[in-house]
Amino acid sequence: MRTKGKSTIVWILMGLLILGLGGFGVTSFTSGSSDIGSVGKTKVDGEDYARAMRSELNSYSQQAGERLTMEQAQAMGLQQSVQSQLFTAAALQEEARRIGVSVGDQRVVQSISDAPAFQGPNGSFDRTAYSQILAREGLTEPEFEQKIREDEARMLLHRAVSAGVASPATMVEQTVEWLLQTRDISWYEITEAELTMPVSEPDEETLKAWHSANAERFTAPEKRKLSYVWLTPEMLVDEVDLDEQALRDAYEERINQYRQPERRMVGRLVFPSAEDAQSAKDRLDAGELSFDDLVAERGLTLEDIDLGEVTRNDMGQAGDAVFAMEQPGVIGPLQTDLGAALFSMNGILEAVDVSFEEAKEELGSEAAVDRAARMIESQMSEYEDMLASGATLEDVAEETPMEFGTLDWSSDMEPEEQSIAGYNSFRDIAEAIGEDEFPAIERLEDGGIFALRLDEITPPTLIPFEEIRDRVAEDWRREELKRLLLARAEEVRLGAVALNNIVDRNAENGDDIPAAETPADEPASPEQAEPEIEPVGTPLDWTSQTGLTRDGWIEGLPHEIVSQAFSIAKPGDIEIADAGGRVFLFRLDEIGAADQKSEEATRIAESVKQRISQSLQNDIFSYYTQAVQRNAGISVNQAAIDAINAQVQ
Repeated sequence: MRTKGKSTIVWILMGLLILGLGGFGVTSFTSGSSDIGSVGKTKVDGEDYARAMRSELNSYSQQAGERLTMEQAQAMGLQQSVQSQLFTAAALQEEARRIGVSVGDQRVVQSISDAPAFQGPNGSFDRTAYSQILAREGLTEPEFEQKIREDEARMLLHRAVSAGVASPATMVEQTVEWLLQTRDISWYEITEAELTMPVSEPDEETLKAWHSANAERFTAPEKRKLSYVWLTPEMLVDEVDLDEQALRDAYEERINQYRQPERRMVGRLVFPSAEDAQSAKDRLDAGELSFDDLVAERGLTLEDIDLGEVTRNDMGQAGDAVFAMEQPGVIGPLQTDLGAALFSMNGILEAVDVSFEEAKEELGSEAAVDRAARMIESQMSEYEDMLASGATLEDVAEETPMEFGTLDWSSDMEPEEQSIAGYNSFRDIAEAIGEDEFPAIERLEDGGIFALRLDEITPPTLIPFEEIRDRVAEDWRREELKRLLLARAEEVRLGAVALNNIVDRNAENGDDIPAAETPADEPASPEQAEPEIEPVGTPLDWTSQTGLTRDGWIEGLPHEIVSQAFSIAKPGDIEIADAGGRVFLFRLDEIGAADQKSEEATRIAESVKQRISQSLQNDIFSYYTQAVQRNAGISVNQAAIDAINAQVQ
């Protein structure tokens, strides 16, 4: 209600019908008050709270693909959200009552008649469905119609409060300007070759100090010593017997994969008349425009006209002509059920005809794996019973086809090829299992199974310097090089800034006359004389980019460089950028103003206007309801809320 103006009618009419009416079994709350609170003289009904909670729980459960418990709902803040919506609705209802806002019977009838929940197969109001749904929800018709009347009054008040709130034009314009501004920039990369001296070689004491000071970089992650048994379909393939008929049945089931007629990838552009189609084809043949242009002229996209992969029969009367084409192109006009059309043939897919004998080996391999997976599934309960009765993993490996293994596990390990550590399901359990947990049969993604035991945990440990000296040296050199590059970049930046200042001052004094020079026969007066400026630095070989946008990118440079370039304050400023282990000087050359009249600017402005308006409307509505609640007074029956939460399961 607070953010979207969601009303009770949406919960009652749509949520309850679609998301399982009465699915959680809450029928009454006669033990104690059925109200969970009030705003002024307006009560917040417990049954409404229960219905809303059921609806929201079902909605989130469908999205998540699993049943959402009340504990999970509590952690998500779902209960507080529903209560907030109901108390907001009650505040509006209280204010509507106080100032005498209501709606007539005609509006109530219209709302009920238009509700999809109460419409029959013919799309009109179904009186029987209306009665049945209300009865199932424990509502009488007068009660429900009063709720609709109250809800419509609330929405009327809601619209009166928030309607007409528009985003300030200046705010929209400035936002669009910020979004669509461009930058002309130049950059220069500071490389190791720019350093005045090479990176020195560190001694042992320096490396050891670096190793100690940066222990987190050289600490091995937690290691877990694991024992496991596992069984995959591939392990049982040799034990699977497949008869000829089973393979032939599998072949017939997948006949569409092994036998396919010739197909074409085709787009169809229909015209109002044959004359229009012929005119378009003539323009196409004359090279006046492309087929894509013809599609755009019709107000369509290539996706709109795409027929996908089609056979000759799929094409109807146009099939022979299209399939007579030996290479991609445009043909037509051809008559179709929809009228004259041009056809764009974009690709040829040759016919597929794989005989049973050719597919037999592939079918046998796949069928054997599938049969083995079913064998594992049938034996799974037997293995579970063995573990439950106290058998160890070693016992299970001796008495079943499951194979035993051990593994030193860490979260950053690279699993060997065909190792059990390559399965995500195994990795998840290996990361979470505790030392006191008993092994249990778990499933692998390919139909296999495994059971896991944690034997020992080695906590994160600093790797001894002697074992990783080269790694420490490499890390030290990388950081030292970065430090030197940044220092050198600052030196070069200061030189570049000073050089730019000299150029600017000379330009102000005119043409090519240096600022410190005057004609020989005209000595400079004290007022005219400028102090001589010694050139600082060497002109840099800048690389330039014009028209850079905020969402743009520069080929060959780290992506974050763009955002840093847009943080430079004014043209002429030079900044240092450090990204991806590289150091750059960035100079802002020019700020390009946004074209506020462009099609893109118009589209963005409309979107910005809607977002700002919606935000302002939400804020104003929130302030209004808070004021109503404060003036009318709020009471909360926490005991009733807790009782309902305990029953809505």
